[in-house]
Amino acid sequence: MSAAISSLDQQCVNVVRGLAIDGVQAANSGHPGLPLGAAPMAVTLWRRHLKHNPADPHWFNRDRFILSAGHGSMLLYSLLHVAGYDLPLDELRQFRQWGSKTPGHPENHLTPGVEMATGPLGQGLATAVGMAIAETSLAQKYNRSDHVLVDHFTYVICSDGDLMEGVAQEGVSLAGHLKLGKLIALYDDNHISIDGKTELSFTDDTQRKFDAIGWHTIRVADGNDLEAIDAAITVARTETERPSLILVRTIIGFGSPNRANSPKAHGAPLGPDELRLTKENLGLPADESFFVSPEVRAAFETSAAQGAGGQAAWEVKLDSYRAAYPDLAGEFDRACAGELPADLTAALPTFPEAIATRNASLKTIQAVAAQVPYLLGGCADLAESVLTTIQGSPAYQPDERGGRNIMYGVREHGMAAALNGINLHGGLRAFGGTFLIFSDYCKPSLRLAALMQVPTIFVFSHDSIGVGEDGPTHQPIEQIAGMRAIPNFDLLRPADGNETAMCWALALQSTHTPTALILTRQPLPSCTPVPSPDHPAKRGGYVLADADGGDPKVVLVASGSEVGLALAVREILQAEGTPTRVVNLVSWHRYELQPAEYRSATLPWGIPTVSIEAATTFGWGKYADTTIGLDRFGASAPGNRLMAEFGFTPDAVANVVRKRLGA
Repeated sequence: MSAAISSLDQQCVNVVRGLAIDGVQAANSGHPGLPLGAAPMAVTLWRRHLKHNPADPHWFNRDRFILSAGHGSMLLYSLLHVAGYDLPLDELRQFRQWGSKTPGHPENHLTPGVEMATGPLGQGLATAVGMAIAETSLAQKYNRSDHVLVDHFTYVICSDGDLMEGVAQEGVSLAGHLKLGKLIALYDDNHISIDGKTELSFTDDTQRKFDAIGWHTIRVADGNDLEAIDAAITVARTETERPSLILVRTIIGFGSPNRANSPKAHGAPLGPDELRLTKENLGLPADESFFVSPEVRAAFETSAAQGAGGQAAWEVKLDSYRAAYPDLAGEFDRACAGELPADLTAALPTFPEAIATRNASLKTIQAVAAQVPYLLGGCADLAESVLTTIQGSPAYQPDERGGRNIMYGVREHGMAAALNGINLHGGLRAFGGTFLIFSDYCKPSLRLAALMQVPTIFVFSHDSIGVGEDGPTHQPIEQIAGMRAIPNFDLLRPADGNETAMCWALALQSTHTPTALILTRQPLPSCTPVPSPDHPAKRGGYVLADADGGDPKVVLVASGSEVGLALAVREILQAEGTPTRVVNLVSWHRYELQPAEYRSATLPWGIPTVSIEAATTFGWGKYADTTIGLDRFGASAPGNRLMAEFGFTPDAVANVVRKRLGA
């Protein structure tokens, strides 16, 4: 080892290794192999390159670090502890235990210094692409030749498993095209997966593949060579035209005499005897758990002081920037705070006419984009159909970082992960669109958005069998129910153009919950109130039309395109002398947050209730005793014909209601 790397550097590596394997042993579960193998690259990055301030984990211009291989979470927790974040040693001792800040896989809203929730492999790498996009977009918008505000790297540690996942492949392909030079991934290339050697299932020439898709690659032959790792990161930081992949040949479970270089090192504690032998190999006290030497603490304290100094210097620059460019600085501050105009709803368009909600969404996007300059749009190669383009702005490209429309290509999953990354980064609010049927391709990223409490906006159009001739492969049936089942996820299915505009406002006002806007291809009649600060859609469900002539004898509850149908059925029933109420249930998530008194007043217990939605009936049973839906695949025919064939007409629904009432 070169003299440039001191024994203290090696001590830092081994202390982090020791903390990680002690945490796994204390929990009697976890993954010791990755921390033992990847600690050298992680410690080198954190001590020599990573720009961060443990005293302020949210410093805006910090480098972002993502452990995409989130199963190795004890590596990250050990780094956070020794680096000086608010993660005491007792939290490491409580790894994977109830109420601790050290869950089995990292969670950004739980642990200081964790940028995102990882564990589902591939997500971290693809989400990092969004963070790198955000950095370039903000730098283009706010940096000036004499004042540089936004200037940081996004680093990832990824594994073989990450690179096998489709979402990662979508993300890295996009990153290569976009020439995201400040994205640097360190690949823990240990040749081992859970089921054995990677040669059983993964024989890609990873370096050549990344070269071919526009990445800069560097190989480090020995994952314990701290000097070579340091040099590789240094070179990667100088490459501005391409993202960088550093392939580091590591040994899983390094230091463990009987587990190293074996699948057995991956996902189980070492056990007391092997733990002792491993510590002896690493020069750590064999009988002391969670050992951190004074020298190692002092070394990381020095790094923390440098980080605090870096932030202080940046804040001086920010003050100077505010003096030189007050208007831009004000916009920057508002963007970082996610501030919206106080009168946002006043700026929204209204729609007295029948209109497809995807078209109403397009018009709303233009109004909102004019009011919210930090809004970014995008689509998975369907902008002409989903109608997501921010008009008057070019596409975001390597030579046009100021573009507000990101062309994700046919990469729905990569898009969803990148959207999360942009929104996690801060300073921007990003939305992206595709057909509702392809939300299945996005699902893990939708779920992670909810878990991470990041308010990403997903725009899904072509929402039912109303799609028509494209047939059942493109007609969503169960997708809405699947998204409604995600905790902390707000699915909004507006009934007309006015409600679509209001739903955009609700999505933008959300701060900790992602939103899916579910939009139609076919025109819907205008039937809801115009946007306003007190619009009833805020409550998720509301009485749109109440019974005439007394209390309702039946309640029709619907969402989206079926709300207009419910109103037409109400007219038939009212004319027959049956008092009928129509409830518009635009958002189950919001409705279920309302007081019980409101919900029981809206959908009274004991009154026959019929739900109407051109999708699966699954889930509607908690609101209705009779469900009208589609528990089969659709068919290829014009949309109006399909609606008639499957019983979504006023007369057909009225007949169901009459039977329910015994008429």
